[in-house]
Amino acid sequence: MSATFDPRRSRWIPWAFAAGMLTVVAVNGVLITSALSTFTGVTVSQSYDRGRAYNQVLAEAARQEALGWRAEVTLGEGALRVMVLDAAGQPVRGRLEGVLRRPLEREEMPLDLAAIAPGAWLAPVALRPGQWEARLSLAGAEGQHLDIRQRLVVP
Repeated sequence: MSATFDPRRSRWIPWAFAAGMLTVVAVNGVLITSALSTFTGVTVSQSYDRGRAYNQVLAEAARQEALGWRAEVTLGEGALRVMVLDAAGQPVRGRLEGVLRRPLEREEMPLDLAAIAPGAWLAPVALRPGQWEARLSLAGAEGQHLDIRQRLVVP
């Protein structure tokens, strides 16, 4: 019993290899395009200088922690609300300013914060769904300073 070889039967094999390689190249192209068009890779401007001065960053964080001030940032009903209390639970008076940023995009929205009570501020906002970061700076009445950073999610 001898079997005869039919050359037409295996003609598809080279095409299968070529299709597989084209699929790999296409998927890699999509992934590369997606990677280059989203996250910039930079999270802090002048990162080298900031890294060299990291002891100062730690000292500032310890100074703010020693103040004992606690900030609560909430988002709802078209407004951003900020409440800051001192270590004794009393409202902190001062001047608050800041922005809302998209963490992975270069979008920034300045906030028009208005004091509504001692230690409480309100800013009207119209945000699209997604993750935002509130970057606020509170200058206390007696010269103290508090940096507030909090992630917020808009459904």
